[in-house]
Amino acid sequence: MKRMKLGYFLTGFGHHIASCRHPNTQENGGMNFKEIIEQAKIAEKAKFDFLFISDNLYLDKKTHPDAVTRFEPFTLMPIIAMETQHLGLVVTASTSFSEPFHLARSLSSLDHLSNGRAGWNIVTSGVSDAAKNFSKTTTMEHDLRYHQADEFLDVTVKLWNSWKNITQSNAEFINTQRPEPINYVGQFYSVKGPLNIEQSPQIRPLLVQAGSSKKGIEFASKHAEVVFTAQNDIDDAVTFAKDLKKQVKQKRTSQQDVLIMPGIFPVIGETRAKANANYQELQDLIVPEIGLELLSHYLGDIDLSHYDLTTPFGNIVLAGSNSIQSRVDLIKETAQKHHLTLEDVMKYVAGGRGHHIVIGTAQDVADRMEEWFIKGAADGFNIMPPLNPTQFELFVKEVIPILQDKGLVQNKYDNGTLREKLGLI
Repeated sequence: MKRMKLGYFLTGFGHHIASCRHPNTQENGGMNFKEIIEQAKIAEKAKFDFLFISDNLYLDKKTHPDAVTRFEPFTLMPIIAMETQHLGLVVTASTSFSEPFHLARSLSSLDHLSNGRAGWNIVTSGVSDAAKNFSKTTTMEHDLRYHQADEFLDVTVKLWNSWKNITQSNAEFINTQRPEPINYVGQFYSVKGPLNIEQSPQIRPLLVQAGSSKKGIEFASKHAEVVFTAQNDIDDAVTFAKDLKKQVKQKRTSQQDVLIMPGIFPVIGETRAKANANYQELQDLIVPEIGLELLSHYLGDIDLSHYDLTTPFGNIVLAGSNSIQSRVDLIKETAQKHHLTLEDVMKYVAGGRGHHIVIGTAQDVADRMEEWFIKGAADGFNIMPPLNPTQFELFVKEVIPILQDKGLVQNKYDNGTLREKLGLI
């Protein structure tokens, strides 16, 4: 029987932009090492499929409080691997500011250390401030970034496969079964190889991708095994899923499926009224200037300062940009559908950053997830609690048991690697 997959999107304070200002937030946020380990253990006890850690490569006044100061993901994940046994470990790394050899080696090491539980969330970087931390003045144009990412994947897969059919049987294996160089020369990269670490349990990590622009979908259809996406409307989500899976079948020689996992931002209360109060409490903590800066960032750094907050969002002039195009389209569609003002959109985006917000009881949240799953809008969800630890603990304590009783999610782990556990082999 097909089951719903669950990822836990780890944060320190919580996913809401104002979570750090809430009196019940986690002390020290993403630098609270003890609590990070504890949350990973709680996620494993609740039988989440994987833990997901994002990353950012710059810092400015628009940066989410959780990303202002945080552990570097490839340093943190091996420690979490040692503290867990079954939980998948998905780490974010950018093709824009990495080298294939170095990243292939790091990911293979994580897969070895975790006994086959590693995943790579493949991202391209579209923020000029990140480029300035890597001796560049700006990022590549949107489509070119994906051409570079295509080549990056080609190189890393060749490096992982450079140890194909070689087994370490004795201390002399390197003399008798030496891996072959890949001698890759392309538009962006020149890599001799081979990789200097033997093949890991999964051969390569689980390949995850986030991004729903035209180029992002094209990239995902060729490479991704799990796709993170921001969807708010169930009909739109069904269409997205059908279209992406159709492209996957057209572009791949294998019959491997792709798992589509939208982000979900659950705000839970004992009653719907209490849930709404919990959400409003967080919304009221948003500093308007910060909210507008964040919205401006998502819209391509346009100037919003001269607009009145009551301005209908449809009247805002949005010029073309080099930012996350799929997110801009989603914001525009949501604002048009619900006739939102600039302030409405600012708070909506600042709070949930465009992801699907579900406000209600634990039963409400479970029912919404079930509906999306049954109708084909999602194969699972990347859970993004707005406030840590309270909302995360509520989800684990109250929503997970409902989903398990319905037979929608696992109540025990299967054997095998992360890819095998997800049914992708």
